[in-house]
Amino acid sequence: MLLRGAVSAPLPPCLRFGKTRVRTLPRSVSVASSSPYGGDYPLSVSDEALESRGFLLRRDAEGLDLEELNTVFVAVGFPRRDPEKIRLALEHTQAVLWVEHRRTRRPVAFARATGDGVFNAIIWDVVVDPSFQGIGLGKAVIERLLKELLGRGISNIALYSEPRVLGFYRPLGFVADPDGIRGMVYSKRQKKK
Repeated sequence: MLLRGAVSAPLPPCLRFGKTRVRTLPRSVSVASSSPYGGDYPLSVSDEALESRGFLLRRDAEGLDLEELNTVFVAVGFPRRDPEKIRLALEHTQAVLWVEHRRTRRPVAFARATGDGVFNAIIWDVVVDPSFQGIGLGKAVIERLLKELLGRGISNIALYSEPRVLGFYRPLGFVADPDGIRGMVYSKRQKKK
């Protein structure tokens, strides 16, 4: 998962939620959450506070402009994705949360989770538009995604994170896998010609 890039221009104080700015470099590390909060996971900022600052929280993909989401993906360093494949991925997603900037009607933060719906979930595609990083939107999205998953009784929640943003996820309840499990990824080697 990435939260990447620098804020391109200072945001007015009315849009700021916190003082932490998050920047990353590419690499993946697996982390897991074992939160004692259950469905009562605490939120650092209310939906009303988000709305008062011009942001609308969306809990499904309805109204999500996939081309605009792709723009955010590219802005944080993801490769451009086929919008049809994004649509298909969203159809197979159990939980999605995104933040819409009320004035522009564009997505500025996004995350989704997939899993078996009972025991396990993996959080994917955590992104915040670089122009809106550092004001608490990423934290707001992750907190709500965790609250939803934990509320469903899903307690084994994992994500892949770049090493430089591990500090962002730790206060949200994520730790390096407590069982010492090391993740692996399939990578088919290209045959040399």
